Amino acid sequence: MSASTSRGTTGGALGPEPVPGAELLAALLDGMDAALCAFDAEGTVTHWNREAERILGWSAEEAVGRPGFAGWAVRRADADEVQGRLMAVMDAPGRQVHEFALLRKDGGRVLVRTQSAGVRGADGGPAGVYCAFSEVHAQIDLERAIALSEALFEDASWGVVLVDVDLRPTVVNAYAARALGGGRTTLLGRPLGELIAQGVEELEGALQHVLAEGAPPAPAELWVTLRGGEGSRRRCWRSGFLRLASPLTEEPVPLGAGWVFQDVTAAKLAAQEADRVRFRSNQLHRASRSAAECEDPMEAATTSLDYALAGFADHALIDLVAGERLVRAAATPADAPGPCLPVAGGGIPLRYAPGHPALRAVDRTGSVRASAGAARTDGEWAKQRQWPADAVHALCAVLRSRGRTLGVVTFLRSAHRAAFERPDAVYAESVADRVAASVDLHRATGPSGG
Repeated sequence: MSASTSRGTTGGALGPEPVPGAELLAALLDGMDAALCAFDAEGTVTHWNREAERILGWSAEEAVGRPGFAGWAVRRADADEVQGRLMAVMDAPGRQVHEFALLRKDGGRVLVRTQSAGVRGADGGPAGVYCAFSEVHAQIDLERAIALSEALFEDASWGVVLVDVDLRPTVVNAYAARALGGGRTTLLGRPLGELIAQGVEELEGALQHVLAEGAPPAPAELWVTLRGGEGSRRRCWRSGFLRLASPLTEEPVPLGAGWVFQDVTAAKLAAQEADRVRFRSNQLHRASRSAAECEDPMEAATTSLDYALAGFADHALIDLVAGERLVRAAATPADAPGPCLPVAGGGIPLRYAPGHPALRAVDRTGSVRASAGAARTDGEWAKQRQWPADAVHALCAVLRSRGRTLGVVTFLRSAHRAAFERPDAVYAESVADRVAASVDLHRATGPSGG
């Protein structure tokens, strides 16, 4: 490797008749993203590519053939140390990494990080040194990008999934693997529909939009139901999306999309519960205000139920104790939405079978929940219990006042609503307390005096 073999072409070998191999070498050197220079065994510059020219400003014609960096690319005071460290690698195995302050052609200084290694001749002896270098800040930016990528795919506290243009996962971090219910490798290449039972259309639609139009301006909250051995799991993921394009081409070539998400199910459910409690408290307040304006205590009782039904149930019934049986006193329409009204011609005892939820509520002086189950949506379950045909979920709350059981209020839901849960029973008991007070007042002030 000598100066006589490289002068005349940018970063290539010199000679009267450039050979195809030399032209290829020049093209390869000039196409590199890193700056590269080389020295022969005497320390003379033999190669200098375009990236080296971009960083320092010296052209190949100005650099090739110079004896080292002294006085032009390095301050003379530092030249011996820099040259010594660079050339020392010629007799050492492997590569060495150094940081130097080099000089630009305009006189400015730039800190570079170099990787240098020795070059062997045809006889196996030391023939020179090649040195690849880049600005330290650019190298640090690259290292930070790599470190960030590795951290995201190992220790991030949110899910990161890369999908290809066919919307199949290509990289999945540990958080995302746990959220999707699989392993980091077993999830790769599988359609999202195999992992998500409900909500996959919205997710795939968002990814397709990102591939076509770019990232949306704000995160989106997606509700999904996952498949898995534990059965269906409904989760809420706050998701952000990024379009991935190759940095190695002039025109952006889509590599897929990045999907970053965090499971916010607990927070969303807590917010929903807070909203529900706030709404129900407001309904109770409104019911109390309206009931206070009713002259007839029984009208006050049905008014309380009308307010309670909003967002809670589809039907409501009031059954009052009459001796050993229950008598239907008021009900909402069985075939259409409507207010709770007194039953015309009431007073006929209900023929509830033993074990009926309303009778159980009276026996235990507490709330009872019941559901038809997935296989009993034909109306037979409700018919046997003398409820509207569309009822599939029931909640019976006992009416108690002044230490006496006055009856039962029953709330019914159709199939489009979820089954009653414990928080629903607490709300129903609050409503029952107000209804019981009105019913007790009705009996106390009625013609019979109670």
